[in-house]
Amino acid sequence: MHEQILAQLDLSEREIRIYRALLELGPSAIRAIADKADINRGTTYDCLKGMQQKGIVAYLPKGKRRYFSAREPEVLLDLAEERRRNLDHAMEQLRSRVIPELHHLKPDFSAANVQFYEGDDGIEWVLRDLLNTVAAGEQLEYSVFSSKPIRPHLYRPFPNYTVQRVQRGIQVRVIAIGEGGEEAKLSQRKWIRTDGPVDAAYIAIYPPKVAIISLASENYPTAVVIDSAEVAAAQQIVFDTLWGLL
Repeated sequence: MHEQILAQLDLSEREIRIYRALLELGPSAIRAIADKADINRGTTYDCLKGMQQKGIVAYLPKGKRRYFSAREPEVLLDLAEERRRNLDHAMEQLRSRVIPELHHLKPDFSAANVQFYEGDDGIEWVLRDLLNTVAAGEQLEYSVFSSKPIRPHLYRPFPNYTVQRVQRGIQVRVIAIGEGGEEAKLSQRKWIRTDGPVDAAYIAIYPPKVAIISLASENYPTAVVIDSAEVAAAQQIVFDTLWGLL
């Protein structure tokens, strides 16, 4: 258990063994440390140099010999704090500079902007992507066209989808095609009435993406996700216009 925690501080298994050996031995020469840790002398010396750089081992000369000692275990907290600061800085750089620069390398539109999914696992991925994308945006809202035949199959792989949506404070506007549809919290619904047959379809608009879910033979679900701000904006205009007319 301790080894797993210490490994998260970028300490190797050998470094952990050497650090433990030093705590038990006190200031010691390389030979004694290597024997205690059961690691050859050359590897022990290389590890000690790295551990000095990390600040968990101190070095003091005694005549012509070198003695090493372990710093107090509290230094591990300092090491953890430093790693957390570095990670926070890296995450900030990813958000503000690295990821935007990498996005600029992509063409405005390519095959990578369209992804296909199938089966219950694929539909679950799309629904989770929908929630995560909306939750990361400025407006916690998305829009949906939903037909009656797809409703019994849509949330089959993700039965607590609505619960998670509400927990995240995400609102949804639904234009339902055909009868039915359940009312839910943070949900508004309008209907397009039709007397004829309706194909199974679900279109979610969550800029910059649009997901289209339908059923193939034997109620096998398939989905297409288009990652395009322009396509999402066009679909949003259609939705908003129709919403205002209903």
